[in-house]
Amino acid sequence: MSVAFGGFLLLILSGMPIFFALGVAALLAVLLLVDVPLTIVAQRVYGGVNSFSLMAIPFFVAAGVIMAEGGIARRFVDLAAALVGWITGSLYLVAIVTGTGLAAISGSGSADTAAVGSILSPEMRKRGYDMDMSAAIIAACGSLAPVIPPSIIMVIVAITSNLSIGAMFLGGVVPGLMIALALGVTCWAYARRRPDGGGDRQPFSLGRLGRAFVAALPGLTLPVIVVGGIVGGVFTATEAACIAVVATIVISLFVYREIGFRDLPRLFLRAISLSAAVMIIVSTASLFSWIIASVGAPQALDAWIRGVTDDPIVFLLLVNVLLLFVGMFMESISAILIILPVLMPIAQGYGIDPLQFGVMATLNLSVGLITPPYGICLYVAAMVSGRSVEQVSTRVWIPLLPMILVLALTAYVPAVALTLPRLVYP
Repeated sequence: MSVAFGGFLLLILSGMPIFFALGVAALLAVLLLVDVPLTIVAQRVYGGVNSFSLMAIPFFVAAGVIMAEGGIARRFVDLAAALVGWITGSLYLVAIVTGTGLAAISGSGSADTAAVGSILSPEMRKRGYDMDMSAAIIAACGSLAPVIPPSIIMVIVAITSNLSIGAMFLGGVVPGLMIALALGVTCWAYARRRPDGGGDRQPFSLGRLGRAFVAALPGLTLPVIVVGGIVGGVFTATEAACIAVVATIVISLFVYREIGFRDLPRLFLRAISLSAAVMIIVSTASLFSWIIASVGAPQALDAWIRGVTDDPIVFLLLVNVLLLFVGMFMESISAILIILPVLMPIAQGYGIDPLQFGVMATLNLSVGLITPPYGICLYVAAMVSGRSVEQVSTRVWIPLLPMILVLALTAYVPAVALTLPRLVYP
């Protein structure tokens, strides 16, 4: 197995796309370690994406792309500004509230980061905000998308671990809101001690809030329909994703009228491109994870961990450190498909609820979206803000601290992740 992992790491370090590195490393393992015909490669690659539930991914991506350009994101920003614009460091808080709202629609961290950043970054620069801190906060807001439902990563976790997608979605609600609250408190405290953001507050106006709420109401109905429909058993996650696409098109075309029919082909092509990149990673990662299971890696890792500790608290600490490290260098979906099938049975052997473990893993890898060197949300936020990743990285530890605090609570206080799912799925 060291041949496969060594080849994978070497290809990643050489700058190869991650799907290519996964595919080549898996092919090497098939040739050298597993006595099966090469046709198994094609079968496993196809089998990795031959799932009705996975069809939710391209539709959620399309909903996020249309939302970003169709006026929904801008209405969310206006509502957030009316709600928290009177607080010190208001634009930081506007970014957090907006990111939380958009996360409940798209499920894509990079799309949410781009939407929030493109709208708020110019205004932050104009008002004299620290742009490195602003980009770090915008990236952290984007990282809420995998945690707050509907979440593309949670769909992958549920399918990989044979869990209910609706239960996974509910499991992310409390940790996601806790992160948003913790980020808000952190930004408020930061802005009070810094000159930027201290004098940009606008007086609170109930009338302004009411007008912004009415304008944003069509978009606000989307998460209620999507998540409520899944949890209530009205439709599956894939059907919910289709409904989200139709709803975003209708709202963008006929309510906000910020895009026209001529824009749809361009938006669909962009969604297809993003979805294809995700699905090819899913297919090659599923082949890689099958090979890991075939050579007995889960059993070997289980024996090693139990040789180190029998304490579930120490086990969770080891897993969190491992996932934080992996998230720094690997795309989240690939990490889920490769690592989770190995760790989930071990976690259950320690008496850890699989739903809690799945939510914890999702939250952990969402942290990886803003950690250098890989963090995709960090890259998007830096690009939109006109800063380099190195410059933004000097501030990224500030939102990282509250995120890791909530991660620790999710890992060691099961009620954080399990209370809502247990109310609906007793």
